[in-house]
Amino acid sequence: MKELRIQYGALPVTEHLGEPMVMLVTSRGTGRWIIPKGRPEKGVAPHKLAQREAWEEAGLIGRIGRNPIGRFVHPKRKADGTTVRCEIEVFRLDVDEELTDWPEKGQRERCWCTVSEAIEKVGKHSLAKLLLRFENCT
Repeated sequence: MKELRIQYGALPVTEHLGEPMVMLVTSRGTGRWIIPKGRPEKGVAPHKLAQREAWEEAGLIGRIGRNPIGRFVHPKRKADGTTVRCEIEVFRLDVDEELTDWPEKGQRERCWCTVSEAIEKVGKHSLAKLLLRFENCT
């Protein structure tokens, strides 16, 4: 597992009754709870790509930070069964609008959760450490 892939993700954030809430989506393959993310594209800034992934995967429109709030690494299983390491650079997305229709609706579930609930949903995934750091900073 020497190969390293870079991806860019969005941590969608809103506030409910004074408490920060984050949105998770399910992955298409395993149904695990994750954040919207995607591979780099030539000519697209990392934060803009993360913003677009939040729209495509979760139907969210909002203001994306230009600077990453953190990163995490996790193994990703490829179609041929091999595994590669993925490093996901994460940008905060302050959500302004939640659409009722979006490109990947029907392919994923989405869920607003407290940060503590999100940490439980992602389990031992390294995303949990990023969420814990985020919770300690809010």
